[in-house]
Amino acid sequence: MVRTLKNLLNLIWLLALVQGAAAESASSHGLSLHRELKYPAGFSHLEYVNPEAPKGGELRLAEIGTFDSLNPFILKGIAPAGISGLHDTLTYNSNDEAFSEYGLIAESIEVAPDHSWVIFNLRSEARFHDGSPITATDVIFSFEALKERGHPFYRSYYAPVEKAEALGPRKVKFYFQVRNNRELPLTIGQMPVLSEKYWRNHDFGKTTLDAPVGSGPYRIDSVEPGRFVRYQRVADYWGAKLPVNVGRHNFDTIRYDYYRDSTVALEAFKAGEYSLRLENTSKLWATGYTGPALESGKMRQEEIFHQRPTGMQGFVYNTRRALFSDRRVREALAYAFDFEWTNRNLFYGAYTRTNSYFSNSELAAPGLPEGEELRTLEGYRGKIPDELFSRAYTVPSSTGRNGVRRNLRTAARLLRKAGWVVRDQRLVHAKTGQPFSFEVLLVSPAFERVVLPFKRNLARLGIEMRVRTVDSAQYQKRLDNFDFDMSVYVWGQSLSPGNEQQDFWSAKAANIPGSRNLAGVQDPVVDELIAQLVSSPDRKTLIQRTRALDRVLLWGYYVIPHWHIRSFRVAYWDIFGRPGVIPKYALGLDTWWLDSAKAAALETQPAK
Repeated sequence: MVRTLKNLLNLIWLLALVQGAAAESASSHGLSLHRELKYPAGFSHLEYVNPEAPKGGELRLAEIGTFDSLNPFILKGIAPAGISGLHDTLTYNSNDEAFSEYGLIAESIEVAPDHSWVIFNLRSEARFHDGSPITATDVIFSFEALKERGHPFYRSYYAPVEKAEALGPRKVKFYFQVRNNRELPLTIGQMPVLSEKYWRNHDFGKTTLDAPVGSGPYRIDSVEPGRFVRYQRVADYWGAKLPVNVGRHNFDTIRYDYYRDSTVALEAFKAGEYSLRLENTSKLWATGYTGPALESGKMRQEEIFHQRPTGMQGFVYNTRRALFSDRRVREALAYAFDFEWTNRNLFYGAYTRTNSYFSNSELAAPGLPEGEELRTLEGYRGKIPDELFSRAYTVPSSTGRNGVRRNLRTAARLLRKAGWVVRDQRLVHAKTGQPFSFEVLLVSPAFERVVLPFKRNLARLGIEMRVRTVDSAQYQKRLDNFDFDMSVYVWGQSLSPGNEQQDFWSAKAANIPGSRNLAGVQDPVVDELIAQLVSSPDRKTLIQRTRALDRVLLWGYYVIPHWHIRSFRVAYWDIFGRPGVIPKYALGLDTWWLDSAKAAALETQPAK
């Protein structure tokens, strides 16, 4: 009997070893956070491309501002648009799934059952532009350079990754400091792979105007700092025939011209100086594109709808400033921003007010907390606002009787409770006599028309707001160093939020220059909610935990929410071909191509 039991235990142990080995050795062509992969092994191409798309021609685009460096991986300098096309990543993030990745440089991926490590098996054909092979050594160098000397974002993003180890010339393993974080393997998959050979002879920590050696579908053809950058499609690009690349990267050249002024940029577009423009100003969308070219159909305006979260844009408070450290003050000022008037008079009614950091998605916190979200938040009673449990969060509205007057009276009551009183028509602190005065930092003169009505409403409360518009380089530097009182910022979101939330909201990120925690959030509850979110075991739990984080952030009044739109507003000269299927979560410009017949039909000099 004893021997039989012993034999049985040995058999169980042996089966466990076999199963464990099978689990560890199982590999896949892709990864998905919580759902099945849409595309099976051996798929030929993505659904939202035309696999027969012709190659050729030039795509000309425009940017506002300037650039002074071709090193996009560090805090110093400003890199040009489009430079990500130089560097391939381990995996490709599909644009028609919530969060799924397929092998790019990596041919296959292995993940530990408890997600404590991930292995990437590299393709033997993967090459840098100088012809040298991409090896495990390059991957490890990239990880260490980004984490140790790269932009502070990478330090935060890769913080849970303990180390990387080469298991062979084309096999690299990443070890994680935590278990059951399903996002970490996908996070590493997004990492750009750099050439160790190139960067060993160049200072990774410095700005440069030397074109770096990459591995992606494009290389830099010519550049003039602050004026333009031109990318050339790599004729012998090693990854051109991969399923994730078929039908993509169709233009022979892509050129970005830089303009200091958006008005000049628009006129240049109408004159045919560049071929496509994404419009983010509703007034220009409504009135700025009139003329013979539009009437004749040579130029087109189109709203292309998408299903991706629109995130949060708003006036962000720098809570590091004593003036904005009081939550009641932050709540009060939101009542002075009249979105309804702004939308009606400035935006032609084009926008919807934002009520969530995850707007336009199932991740947004609705109504009152319930179910698993409520159980999560109950554990923090006394540490989060009590109103969160009894009232649904809503942004102030000026609709109805008395409009903004009613809101300003509410604002005044909140300010009095926070210790501010009006003396000689100025709002001052009751104890110190300090006047309520601050500066809003802008980078675009076009936004001044939004801020000035807000400023007038604040003046009615006795508050002085100063408006300062600076060039893009100074603006970025001041944001990186948290040198502002209030500014305008956008936090983009995905359908699968995770580790990036630490860079957005964690106490650690609040003290790291260059992080996206511009608000200076330093709340232990927020830190714990982020930790719970990134360890979500399934999609249902992720949704509930994201809603809990969303709700706590909203009731913290760290921003005055702006607005969003559920479409891309695209103006373009009618020279493009496009696939029949539009990706759910992106514009998909990398799948467009030059239609030679359409291009030939246009006159040499477009109508003006």
